[in-house]
Amino acid sequence: MRGEFISMSDIYSYEKAAMLELPESERMMLKKWFDKVASGFSALDAYDISNAEPLVSVLDIRNVIREDIPAKIVTREELLSNAPEQYDGYIRVPATIE
Repeated sequence: MRGEFISMSDIYSYEKAAMLELPESERMMLKKWFDKVASGFSALDAYDISNAEPLVSVLDIRNVIREDIPAKIVTREELLSNAPEQYDGYIRVPATIE
């Protein structure tokens, strides 16, 4: 571990942003946890990624989009014929906001 990754002032600012009041023991526990997580990511610094290309997907899949095939379009009248209630050419639903 390369030492401290997060300072106690960072913990205090996160605590304030979250509108929390933590006991000192929990602040210390969070600091240790953040340092441990950051330490794990710092292990990635050992790898040279200067020649790495960005990766969009780990799967070797090309175009998986189906072909655009025209289909029958449902008319407004057909759609409204299945609606339990309708008003002025629209499907009527119960109000959710008063």
